[in-house]
Amino acid sequence: MDISIHTTVLPHDDPDASLAFYRDVLGFEVRKDVGNGKMRWITVGPADQPDVSLLLSPPAVDPGITDGERRTIAEMMAKGTYGWILLATEDLDGTFEKVRAGNTEIVQEPTEQPYGIR
Repeated sequence: MDISIHTTVLPHDDPDASLAFYRDVLGFEVRKDVGNGKMRWITVGPADQPDVSLLLSPPAVDPGITDGERRTIAEMMAKGTYGWILLATEDLDGTFEKVRAGNTEIVQEPTEQPYGIR
């Protein structure tokens, strides 16, 4: 079976801040930018990986979501528990310095983990 991951979705509630981080700090290319205001979907990805994309999407636009569910999603996003992605780099220290210089909120600095990654 020939299956690959093409796109993964990560929620945003501030499209301009999301775009500034992924494009300007991490250097991802913008592949699509659709909609406006809070109803804006942005697809980004590393230039050297054209078949892999990250879709930055408003989290609660589904009309089937209740107001209570929207509040829960907003609370989870504020805690950083609603969506996440793992990125890899050959130069963690250099990449971390770019993130720090990009006026980004640092939640945790790179740390050696007991399960073998940093």
